[in-house]
Amino acid sequence: MRCHYCDGDADVVTESGGIRVGLCDVHFRERIDELADEEFAELKERLDVERD
Repeated sequence: MRCHYCDGDADVVTESGGIRVGLCDVHFRERIDELADEEFAELKERLDVERD
């Protein structure tokens, strides 16, 4: 399978609802970092943390 972003060889392939997506190592790591940043931002917002 090919990477969804760069058409290189997919190192990671996942399937959900019959749809398969492959990512090379570089794009897999980038996507994981993006998701982690989004989750952290949502957690910060939910906690409404204020520091003085």
